[in-house]
Amino acid sequence: MNDAARDDSLRLAQPADAHSQAEWEAATAAVLRKSGRLTADDADSLVWDKLTRTSLDGLRIAPLGLPGESFADAARPTRAGAWDIRSLVSGLSGVDAKAANEAALVDLDGGVSSLWVAADETTDLAVLLDKVLLDLAPIVLDAPIGAVKVAQNLLALIAERGTGLHAATNLGADPMGALLRDLPLAPDEAFAELVDLARLAQGIGVRAIVVDATAAHDLGASDVQELGWSIAVGVAYLRALTEAGFSPAVAASLIEFRFAATDEQFPTIAKLRAARQLWARVLELSGAEGVEMRVHAVSSRPMLSKYDPYVNMLRGTVAAFAAGVGGADAVTVLPFDSANGVPDGFGRRIARNVSHLLIDESHVAAVADPAGGSFAVEQLTADMAAAGWEAFIQLEEEWTGANAVGGHDFSPFRDRIAAVSAEREKAIARRRRPITGLTEFPNLAETLPERPVDPLNERVVRYGASFEALRDAPATAKVFLATIGTVAQHTARATFATNLLAAGGIGVEVAGPTSDAEELAGKYRALSRAHAGAPQVVCLAGSDKTYAEWGAAAIAALREAGATHVIIAGKPDAVDAEVDDAASMGVDALAFLTATREKLS
Repeated sequence: MNDAARDDSLRLAQPADAHSQAEWEAATAAVLRKSGRLTADDADSLVWDKLTRTSLDGLRIAPLGLPGESFADAARPTRAGAWDIRSLVSGLSGVDAKAANEAALVDLDGGVSSLWVAADETTDLAVLLDKVLLDLAPIVLDAPIGAVKVAQNLLALIAERGTGLHAATNLGADPMGALLRDLPLAPDEAFAELVDLARLAQGIGVRAIVVDATAAHDLGASDVQELGWSIAVGVAYLRALTEAGFSPAVAASLIEFRFAATDEQFPTIAKLRAARQLWARVLELSGAEGVEMRVHAVSSRPMLSKYDPYVNMLRGTVAAFAAGVGGADAVTVLPFDSANGVPDGFGRRIARNVSHLLIDESHVAAVADPAGGSFAVEQLTADMAAAGWEAFIQLEEEWTGANAVGGHDFSPFRDRIAAVSAEREKAIARRRRPITGLTEFPNLAETLPERPVDPLNERVVRYGASFEALRDAPATAKVFLATIGTVAQHTARATFATNLLAAGGIGVEVAGPTSDAEELAGKYRALSRAHAGAPQVVCLAGSDKTYAEWGAAAIAALREAGATHVIIAGKPDAVDAEVDDAASMGVDALAFLTATREKLS
């Protein structure tokens, strides 16, 4: 078969279905002109600027990918088939080990294939892992403090039982992750323990080390920062092990990587694919080519919202989908109620079933690297890999000259994370990065699920934490929502204002339909009589037309009736009268809500 025939055989579209880039630009521009995002005089090609967004790392994420680039074929995800469904079980101090064991057994009976065990020196592994078949279910330890002691306790347990450990078990050493989290750890001793655990693991045929990039992610790191950290730490561990006598290939085979998966689907896919490319390059330079990178992806803890936690089910599903498509070998979906404390049985069941649905019903795992060949994903992967390598080199340069065992200075990296976190919070404050149930569509009447305190939530910078703090202490007084005009005239801005105020824990008293300033002021006075004093803060909500017709009169009447702080939903110049504050799209919601609460107090 000649090349032309082969090419024709792969074309699934009919000639009439083939369209040029210019045609797509014209069709897209027509939609943007209807929405006002493009004018009649703007060129169609401007749709790229309008629809391309920039990540926190400065990477451009385009709406479509275009052919013409040559992308690397090396280190693509190779997992074909179901990923390892891994559940998190905590045996940390303060957590009931018996209850944790019952949860683990239910998870295993429900289809979970491995356990990620958070532990410390006080953890009773005999109780926590009672009836768990350790030769069938891999155990990945997570003991930042006392890793050797916890590992020894696990080995003592299998010796007592007379069984072995599954080959995918990992003793979970990660001293640099613990140091980044600012945990009390002596670096020199920790790296010595790392080598001891590696020798121990090699002797029993399991892994020893987890490069846990969520240590950076949980502090607010961006995707590129997370990548750079993971590769830099992986290289540090390779150095430590090879200096202790391990070959590069053996050292690499003892390491597993853990990354966060967020509800930003394409960046997560690209991050996991880029990680494989970067680590493959490190192994190539180290003389350890051919060692497979083992990747564990866990749904992001910072992205989980304490308020309206059921939305976290959707976030976790998108994260798990992205992790599976990105080639993760193991996937953990944190239960939707994790931000509220130790999750209950229902949350754990939903979490593990997310993977079952994706694997068994959606068949997401049936193809290796399903995103491969997508120009958009390939370009984003290449961009993220390049930026991740630069981030890795920056860390290497900062650590150059430092003692290879424990002299790493994390301060510059923490400062860069703090800068990215501040930029993210700024976007959240302006609601350019909306969080459903928290900054958008909040429900002040909701009852949060009550859960025991979870130590795993410590040292996590949760997105929108400032808004959660406002909701934790709701305002005692309400705002009078001065709706002017008919329902049709004021609904849009009244809904906007209500949702905005609710995001700050502020309730409203709604005037309802009004025909003039006198009627509006009458409703305000009636509220005052009914509640022994009307709200001092009022928010005008209506259309531009009604603002122009009698908005000024409404403000004057409300001030005369006792209002001391007048807000307008919309631009401040929408009404021909002085207002004290204004709220419209793009406003710094956090600053606005804080100022409003001060006026209510």
